Order: sequence, then structure tokens, then C-alpha cells
Amino acid sequence: MTELNGTHDPALRSWVASANVADNDFPIQNLPFGVFRRAGTGEAFRGGVAIGAEVLDLGALRQGGLVEGLAGEALAACARPALNDFMALGNATAGALRAALSGLLRAGSSHEARLRQLLVPQSAAEYDVPARVGDFTDFYSSIHHATAVGRLFRPDNPLLPNFKWVPIAYHGRASSIRVSGFAFRRPQGQLMPPAAAQPQLGPSRRLDYELEIGAFVGRGNALGEPIPLARAEEHLFGLCLLNDWSARDIQAWEYQPLGPFLAKNFLTTVSPWVVTREALAPFRVPWTRPAAEPAPLDYLDGALVRAGGAFDMHLTVWLRSARMRTAGTSAVRLSHSNFRDCWWTVAQMLTHHTVNGCNLASGDLLGSGTQSGPAPQEAGSLLELTAGGKQPLVLPDGESRTFLADGDSVSIRGWCEREGFVRIGFGEAEGTVLP
Repeated sequence: MTELNGTHDPALRSWVASANVADNDFPIQNLPFGVFRRAGTGEAFRGGVAIGAEVLDLGALRQGGLVEGLAGEALAACARPALNDFMALGNATAGALRAALSGLLRAGSSHEARLRQLLVPQSAAEYDVPARVGDFTDFYSSIHHATAVGRLFRPDNPLLPNFKWVPIAYHGRASSIRVSGFAFRRPQGQLMPPAAAQPQLGPSRRLDYELEIGAFVGRGNALGEPIPLARAEEHLFGLCLLNDWSARDIQAWEYQPLGPFLAKNFLTTVSPWVVTREALAPFRVPWTRPAAEPAPLDYLDGALVRAGGAFDMHLTVWLRSARMRTAGTSAVRLSHSNFRDCWWTVAQMLTHHTVNGCNLASGDLLGSGTQSGPAPQEAGSLLELTAGGKQPLVLPDGESRTFLADGDSVSIRGWCEREGFVRIGFGEAEGTVLP
């Protein structure tokens, strides 16, 4: 696990004033990486780091000659339109750049005047997916979500027997991953109406979101060479927010016997910023299982993962309808859960993914699956919150929802906080449903 170092010091302040505002997502202790350009321009996308309300342009920084050595090698990789090459350099190299940036952005830095010219307001930037995602795998790792959904369809046997043993996943569609802010058309597919004799083609009437965490692979592995659990985190670059939108009515008809297809592959939304594994070090917590539950098989168990394999990460979902936007009404929070309740850790997911020899590549994306907690208000999807559409949610303006309506915007937000350390955030993963 990554150890604490000077970049985590809660006393650090930045000469970027907005980075010092309480509860902002991007203090100097965070420094997440993304890909951006100035909005409305034909500029090439390049790497950037979020600091307060600004983006530090890493492409421009590379031209200044301020960063050399291992950190300079990393900076050169960040100047490209995607962060794959940077992620592939490994966590030590990424850490060297993060340390260099921390020094440059600290209050009192002799380079402040020079670097101010390299800042772009986040409000004036547009973003792309941080890496070229060659493969996307979505796991099903929340026992609370799996149990709640299973109870809707199998009241007497909600949890299938393999769940507690296997990090279950399916291979998603990498080509339809988009960055936060993307508006998409309501998907259509085959639907089987109740009591109908045959299916019909039509738009989904049960469109849903899924509150998830995304994990970007850093260093890959060769085909045929599994990644042992003790080395798994060496292959993890960092985490982002992820929404794997789902058409529940299409899914119900098509998923047997091979699982999700058109119900899932029309869009997956990710946040622009990837918070590095190093930045998350203060927010590690032990990974535990209830004493009555079976221990994982040996290849998925170990002292490191038990000591600090989980992340104490708060997650919320917000909804803003078209009517709310017209009225100028703020979004309403639908749920609040925590990633520490996940049945499997990211390291366990990565190790299981490769145990058969499957090769992962830099920039590959792993989804955690819907993250729900034990309480009803911690459900990470409308499918759970409305009991499969049987118990509509009533919004503050009187509207009701069982599933998403046209014009609805859904935003996923996340942050980590712990006494004695500075809170860090992940920004948001937001998307809007078009007719």
C-alpha cells in the first residue's frame, strides 16, 4: 500500500487561492489527473491537473523546463492527448511528478508568477475520457445491491451462491464511454410487455443509473501471467466516478443466458479526473468480512488487503429534472453510500480478472458495479430505491419518479475525508437523458 509522504501534509497551502477553500474537491493534497483543452477551441487535448477551480496545463508546463528527471519523463507522457503512456510508467514515476507538482503549486513557490500563466479555469475547459479505454469490465461487487436486486426477482433466494466467492463481472463496451457532461438519447431495444405474446422494439421505459467507482489500470500484464494479490496495487493507477446507465426493461428480456448486452452498452459516463492511488493513501481502511461469512480463497486473501485494501469514500447521487432546471431549482440528493462497504476490493477484482491469464493494458477500466449500502437510503440505483418501480420517489417540487424521465440530469459525486487530513474530492460524473 502507498505510504504517507509530504504531499499529504494537511498544513500545505497553495498559491492558487481556490485550492485553499474549505471542502473544495481539489486542494493541493489531491492533484488528480485528466485530459482537457480550452472550450470552444481546436486545441489538442492534453494532460492537466486539477487545483482548486483551475487546471494546470501540463502540456504547457513541459515547455518550461521546470520539471526534470523521473518527473520530467512523466510530464512528457502527460502532454499527449490521452494518459495511457503516463499510466504505464508505474506508480513510482507518477509519484515523482505528483511530488514535483506539489512543490511548484505550494504557497511560497518561486515559480508562482510563471505558473499562473499556465492555469485555465475549469469553467473554461472541456474534457475527454482520461485514457483511451481498450477494454472495460464491470463488476458486481456490492453485496447490498446484489441482495436488494435479487430480492425483487427471487424473494426466497435473493443472493446466488457464487456471489460470496467470485468477483462477478461482465465485459462492457469501451467505445461508448464518455466523459461527464455528455447528453445521450434514450436507448431502444427489444422489450417484453407484461402479458404480451411476443416482444416489441421500442424506447426503454425503465431507464436507470448505477452509482459506481471506476479504476484505471496503470501497468498492464502479459498474456498468461496472472497478477498476484500482493502485487495488484502496483497495476492500479487511480480511481474515478462512473455511471453505467442501464435500461432495466431491455435488460430483463435479454440478459438470460449470457448477461447484459444492449441494456448496458449504449453509454457509460466517467468523471474527468482520476485521483491517484497515492493521493488516496490517507483514506485507506481495513477490508473486513463478517465472522460468519466464508473467507475468500487464498489467491484473493492476504495481510495487505485486510490491513488497508478498502477505501473510505463517500458517494452521492443527485437528480435535476427539466422542470427543476427551468425553475432554477437545485438538484435533489437521492442517495448517499460509502465504497468501504464493497464486498470486494479493487485489488481483488484486478487479481481475479487476471487469474486465468487475461492480459490487462494501461488505460483499461474496471467498474465496481453499483455501490449500495445496508440502509434503504444508501441504494445506488432507482431499481432499488423504488422497489423495482413499485414505490415512486416524490421529488421536492411534486414530481415523481420510478425511473428516469426525458430531460433528467443525474450527477454522481464522491469525496474522502478523515480527521487529521484534508478532504479530497472526485468532481462529478454527470449525464442528461434526451428523448
